[in-house]
Amino acid sequence: MAVIIDIRRRTGYLFLAVIVGHVILISTQVTTKRGVPMLEAAVFGVFSEVQRAANGVTMGVRGTWQDYFALRQVRTENEQLKQELGELRVRLQEERNLAQQSQSLQKLLDLKATTTLMTTGAGVIAGGASPEFRTMTIDKGTHEGLRADMAVISPAGVVGRVIQPNTRAAKVQLLIDRNAAAGALIERTRAQGVVVGTGADELRMDYVAGTADVKAGDVVVTSGIDGIYPKGFVIGQIQSVSRGGGQYSAIVIRPAVDFTSLEAVLIVLAPSPAAADSGGLAATRGKAGADQDRE
Repeated sequence: MAVIIDIRRRTGYLFLAVIVGHVILISTQVTTKRGVPMLEAAVFGVFSEVQRAANGVTMGVRGTWQDYFALRQVRTENEQLKQELGELRVRLQEERNLAQQSQSLQKLLDLKATTTLMTTGAGVIAGGASPEFRTMTIDKGTHEGLRADMAVISPAGVVGRVIQPNTRAAKVQLLIDRNAAAGALIERTRAQGVVVGTGADELRMDYVAGTADVKAGDVVVTSGIDGIYPKGFVIGQIQSVSRGGGQYSAIVIRPAVDFTSLEAVLIVLAPSPAAADSGGLAATRGKAGADQDRE
């Protein structure tokens, strides 16, 4: 029975092959309206679709490959641009720092040119190591004529005084040091007092008469009575005023100088001729008064 079924199946396959062969033979003889054999047109159509699909796959693979290489190129360029941007930022910071230094030096030169005091410039090379004592170190010393108690100023105002000069460097006591003091007066009312350091980033004004007109916002300048700081240089601005028992209990001053950003300063080598003349005149008047008293 199985043999009969197998024979019938083979016969069916053979019959189908004969039919397909006849169709192919007939299609070779039958032509389309354009005169092309139908078999050739059918085969061309089939193979054209196969070629179209193959071309689409090839183009897709080629595009993906090109996009991959393009992406790698873009990534490389992106990394290069990031590196260049970082270098430009560093260069910009350097240029900005140089511009700020140039601006500070220009202000210092302007101050040196406008003041009648004999001064010399110096660069700040170090800050104080102890927070208890507010000092800094400058790059000039006794070799350049510096000595103790010389005033140190900046375009913004009073910085401090030289306390320890060496041959090539000197230590400067900042005005905000708790052991520092300077004769001062209020610019608006000419009320006098003494400005002392607090060890912090502020100053205090003591010994101001209780009847003096003092208010927040007043500018405080040096009075010159201490013999160290020339008269008229800005110390700071009054930040707050407190009274107690008819007297001023606390006058807090915000310094005019930003001590954390000092890069260059001027050292006053000698008092101005006007100050020297004033001192001589005062001494002469004092001597004359004493002589008159003795008479």
